[in-house]
Amino acid sequence: MGRKDASAAKLQVDQYRKQIGKQDYKKTKGSLKATRLKAEAKKSAAGVRDIILTVVAILFFLLCVYAFFYLNLRTELDLDVDVD
Repeated sequence: MGRKDASAAKLQVDQYRKQIGKQDYKKTKGSLKATRLKAEAKKSAAGVRDIILTVVAILFFLLCVYAFFYLNLRTELDLDVDVD
């Protein structure tokens, strides 16, 4: 008797899960394309972000080099003025 009841309960649970799966599939079928497009946009946005960060890093490096040479040349010019 126990075996018969256990298999019947298992069948009911499986049927319930199948019904939920069908409803979930129907629900997400229309929004599946939108979700995929969002994920692709997010991936491509990461590439754009990396490019922007690289450009900013290069500009910052050039600014530092420029500031270094500007400060060194400015102090040499000040020394030349004091030689008078």
